[in-house]
Order: sequence, then structure tokens, then C-alpha cells
Amino acid sequence: MSLNPILARVTDRIRTRSAASRAAYLLRMDAASRAAGTARTHVSCANQAHAYAAFEPNDKLVLRQARLPNLGIVSAYNDMLSAHQPFERMPALIKDAARRAGAVAQFAGGVPAMCDGVTQGEAGMELSLFSRDVIAMSTAVALSHNVFDGVLCLGVCDKIVPGLLIGALQFGHLPTIFVPAGPMTTGIGNDDKARVRQQFAQGLATREELLASEMAAYHGPGTCTFYGTANSNQMLMEVMGLHLPGAAFVNPGTELRDSLTRAAAQRLARITRQGDEYLPIARIVDERAIANAIVGLLATGGSTNHTIHLVAIAAAAGIHIDWNDFDELSAVVPLLTRIYPNGSADVNHFHAAGGMGFLIRELLGAGLLHGDVTTVMGEGLARHTEEPCFDGDKVAWRPAVAESLDTTVLRPATDPFSADGGLKLLKGNLGRSVIKVSAVKPEHRIVEAPAIVFSGQDDLMAAFKRGELARDFIAVVRFQGPRANGMPELHKLTPALAVLQEQGYRVALVTDGRMSGASGKVPAAIHVTPECLSGGPLAKVRDGDLIRLDAAAGTLEALVDTAEWAAREVATADLAANQHGVGRELFFNARANACGAEQGASTFGSTLPSPLPVA
Repeated sequence: MSLNPILARVTDRIRTRSAASRAAYLLRMDAASRAAGTARTHVSCANQAHAYAAFEPNDKLVLRQARLPNLGIVSAYNDMLSAHQPFERMPALIKDAARRAGAVAQFAGGVPAMCDGVTQGEAGMELSLFSRDVIAMSTAVALSHNVFDGVLCLGVCDKIVPGLLIGALQFGHLPTIFVPAGPMTTGIGNDDKARVRQQFAQGLATREELLASEMAAYHGPGTCTFYGTANSNQMLMEVMGLHLPGAAFVNPGTELRDSLTRAAAQRLARITRQGDEYLPIARIVDERAIANAIVGLLATGGSTNHTIHLVAIAAAAGIHIDWNDFDELSAVVPLLTRIYPNGSADVNHFHAAGGMGFLIRELLGAGLLHGDVTTVMGEGLARHTEEPCFDGDKVAWRPAVAESLDTTVLRPATDPFSADGGLKLLKGNLGRSVIKVSAVKPEHRIVEAPAIVFSGQDDLMAAFKRGELARDFIAVVRFQGPRANGMPELHKLTPALAVLQEQGYRVALVTDGRMSGASGKVPAAIHVTPECLSGGPLAKVRDGDLIRLDAAAGTLEALVDTAEWAAREVATADLAANQHGVGRELFFNARANACGAEQGASTFGSTLPSPLPVA
């Protein structure tokens, strides 16, 4: 199948736009590459002695001889996050597998890992987005010793995988493989979970009933099973060729999961300079891989957070993308999955129905992925149409199922759930915004109603509880951008707005904040850029202004007289309460330096390629 002409055009546009910065990035990575020998042979004897003084004798001997590769492990392990608890066992598996492959592995460093599910609606959520850049810097610290010949990145959740990848790309001369932990087994149904949440929002369920429901949903080790940012991360690593094929959604604690972890270490040993083939990550993450990532996001109805994260990831590799690229591809990429919140199934159902191997094969067959990319397998993306299995006691791969085993969850490209990817760019006199409509019914995709302006999600929830929102309205929740308060997710609002929508009211949300990978059935224009604190026009909105959100036409407008709108001053906000507590004091510089959402909300300023202006 020939490449879809829209995909070809968008990729060429990205390549042209990025030519200078990409060339400069590759020159830096080539300069960092060691011409011969292992990395540790290029540091002094004293430095080497420090690097493996505490290692066990046999490994120390190998390191001292300096002929075999040394693999660095960077992990987001902690045992408070269910998704990352399984990483506790993995370094030992990796070290053993590395020895068997003729290599040595060292734990290079840990990175912080916070859970948006724990901080949702709490002050700590204001650190969440910026934790991505902290993780990137922590990854750089771990690798800065310059004694590693390859990297294994262990991470799963929301900001962690993007942060690990941004950090790893600054060491782009090193081969890098991402090692997932897998999703927890299925708990109660997602529809049941959502129902109890809505009942609690209406006062029809007790807190004890809500907690029991949530604990039945989030019940064991592994990633949360809905298709939010964490599982979107795993899809992206697979479609970008940074996982072993089919590794994303194998449950933790299983023999296959352990075997895939060992196989990742063995594969990495082969793709270092000391192995049979050298595959640095700088050459894997190119313009085609970034375009493939956008396609994968659209085809699966993935997390809106990646309209921010993918921009920052691409910039770390010298590549510039913007929301026009997402929007143009969304028009031609069909939606092939229904996973909660875009359906009732979870990622375990998706994996059982055919999973990533089936999905990638369908997209390749439709000409909607670049198949000629380089991956960690070194053979193009076709290898990722396979799924892992056992050949005796070793992991092997076989072709993914020929047909979906559950077409309510996973469909072929010839019979999609919808003809487009369900992610839209909205433009108008309120700025630029994105909306995820894959879970929004067509009759709710156009809302024209008076604005009610809120300074935060708590104000909206208080008004809901007072019974003041039983009417048609568009909630404008502003001063929620990166520079204002770190751009927290506002997913706490979903149950209340869903209740009002089900009661027959026309409701929508417009905000310069985020929702999340769990953006659902209520229309939400999010990431409005420029943000209010930067003088964005959303700060001009007043209570009662008629707002039109039209996801079909791609517009977001305040229907206010043009002269009056031009004369209005932007509102200001008292953000003193967002400057202190739960560590927010330490993130002052992050807020001050953050660029806009469409530029990736990066805090690195000029250290990465200059962000694109907002068109």
C-alpha cells in the first residue's frame, strides 16, 4: 500500500520546517558518539574506579577489561504507584540477562514518578506537568557519567515516559529501549465506575461507596486499565519502535512479562557499538517516527496530553510539530479502537482482541504509517505487527491475529468506528485549542450558550453543589495554564458536567488548563493558547457572553461585538494561593519560563530548539 498523501504531505512539511534544527541536533549527537571502544574507556582511571567500585567481582572484572558494553538502567520505580511497583524486580532480571548476553548492566539512576490519579483535584497536581521536565533532567543526571553504551528506560505513566524520552534524546548517540511494566488485571467495569462517580457528585452515593468502587477498579500492580495518558504512552513507544514488539500490554508478574524484560536487555546489548548492529535513538526518533506517533494517537483516541508531550518530545530531537499537524492527520486517520473513556472496554480487552500488532498492521496496510522507519529491532515497523509468545522457555514472536477477536473494541481500517481520529483543532477569537470528540456524541459537538466564568475547578464544583448550574452554559475555567499554576488537569469536573448533560442541558468546558487522557463525553475545548496569564483572549470573557464551541467547523468564538471585544481589557487573577505549599515554591522558575501548550509547555527555554509561534 502506498503512503497516504496527507501523511506524506504532513511529514514533508515537518521535515522542511525542522531542517535546520534537526541537522544541528544530529551533528551534536554524532559528535557525542565514541568512534571506538566502550564509553568508559574514554574517562580517566580514577573516574572508572568510582563508577564500579561497589560492583560485584565478576562484573567489576568485565567493566575493568572495558571490552563489553555497559548498559545503564534508568527507572521510575516506587511502590506507591501501582504502575511502577513492578519495576522493583526488573533491575535484577536485566543484570542477569545482560551477563548472559555478554554485557554488564548498572542501575544508573532513578527519576521521580508522581501519579495524577492521586493528585487529581489536589494542590499537588500543579507540579504534575512540570514533573516531566524534572524527569528529563533526572535522566540526564543519571546518564551524565558517560560510562554507558546503551540505556534501558523503565517507566509507564503520564509525564514519566515523555520525560524519560526527552532526557534520553539528549544522549541520542546511545541505543535506548523502553521497558514497560504492563497494565493491572481488569477490575470492575469502567461504566460501573463512572456511574458511581456521577452518583457521588449528585449526593446519591456515600464516600464509602465511592471508595469501595474506586478500589475495585484500581486493585493491584500495574497501570490503570483505562486508556488514559499512561496507556497512550505505551502505545506510542510501540508505534515509534522503542519497545520490543507487543511489549506494551502484557500484565506484570507473568512469565511473559519477565521474559520480555530479559529480552530487552539482550537486544540492547546487540545494538550498542560493541554488538552486531548500532542503532542510536537519535536515528530512530526522526520525522517519520513522530508522524507515526501522531497517527497512533489518533487511531486509538489517545490522550489529549500528547498534543503537549509529543511537541516537547519532537523538539528534543530537533523536530518541530504543531496542532495543525494533528488536525490535518485527524481528518484522514480512522478511529480503530473503543477503549474507555471512548468505550466500555479496557486495555486488557484491547490486547486480547489483537492489540498493538493488529493495530499497526491495519494502519500500515492502509498507508497510514511510515513502515520504512528504523526501530529497536532494526527491521522497519513490520516487525511490530507481531506479538510475543514462547518458543520453549524463550520469548519469540508470531504474527498478530488476522482478524480482530472483538470488533466492539478493535476494528480493521476498512470498518472503523469513525472515519476520523476524533481530535480537532479549534480556532477563533478565543485563541487556539484542542478538543477530543471521539467519546462525544455528535449532538453534543456544537454548543452555543452563555459563559459562566470560574477562576478554578473548586469554584465550579461549589456552584454545582449549590444547584446554580441547572441550565445551558459554557464553563470558562481560566488562569489554569502552565505559567499561571502549572496547568493542572481538571478531570475532577467531568462527573458534574456529565450529570448536567444527561439532565438535558447544553454544557461545555473551555479552559487554558488540561483535562486528561480520560477526557470523556462532555465537549471540552482545552489547552487554550495563549493562556490567560500571557494575555490570552480567554481572559476577556465575561459572565453572560455568548460562546460558540463548534467541533464540526473547528471554531471557538466569543459572539461579542467586534469593537467591544477589541476594546476589552484582559482580566487579572490573584494567583498567590498557587505559589506555596506541597513544593510549589520550588517550581517558581518553571512557571516563569514555561512556554505555551502548543509549544510543548516546556520549561527549558532556549536550551532546546526554539518553539514555533502560535499561528
